[in-house]
Amino acid sequence: MSEARDPLPDMTSAQPKPPMREALVDAAFELFLARGYEQTTIDDIVTLAGVGRRSFFRYFPSKEDVVFPDHERCLADMTEFLAASADTDDPVARVCDAARLVLRMYAEKPAFSVQRYGLTRQVPGLRTYEVSVVWKYERTLAEYLRVRFADRPDGKLRANVLAASVVAAHNHALRDWLRAGGEGNPTEAVDQALSFVRQTWSPDSDGPGGGHAGAESEDVVVVITKRSTPMWRVVREVESSLGEN
Repeated sequence: MSEARDPLPDMTSAQPKPPMREALVDAAFELFLARGYEQTTIDDIVTLAGVGRRSFFRYFPSKEDVVFPDHERCLADMTEFLAASADTDDPVARVCDAARLVLRMYAEKPAFSVQRYGLTRQVPGLRTYEVSVVWKYERTLAEYLRVRFADRPDGKLRANVLAASVVAAHNHALRDWLRAGGEGNPTEAVDQALSFVRQTWSPDSDGPGGGHAGAESEDVVVVITKRSTPMWRVVREVESSLGEN
């Protein structure tokens, strides 16, 4: 008579449940896609997730926040990344690399990112919320750049415009990828967009375009004359020199 053996464990039931935060996000998006965002309540979400309302608000202050569950973490990562910069780092390259942290967040979950993009296009309130999220990233980049450009007379303006440029370039490429259904790797397109920013804002430039475009074609005229020489004669000599060139 053979010895009885314990039955094999049910691997399906042994699978670990997702963390509560992830379960709430999954439940929310399942309902948003099935019913619509406006028609879904927080009570609906917690019921599907099998938790109480208190658990929801432990993780998300509002229903809007469950649509953007990873941005606060990404913003914290960006802030830490910029704070770890060295004084010798190229500030333009540094903020471009910081923007790539946002890209990585989207690329980690392409299906979710595409679903969220579609949802925000349909719900005006979510578009407004998204604008506020993007502004937080831009403000973080600008604060870092204002410190790096503090010795320039146009430092504050330069920091704000450069930060906006980085965000605009990143989002241009990212949205193209999202509109295409998240197919392929968006890294190349984002790199190309950020490369354009770096070429436009070189570290030692005086403004967009590097500040050096056309510099070689500009003439510099030096006139040596006596202090007593009348101004009209000085002007004539300058005009004569320019005419010869």
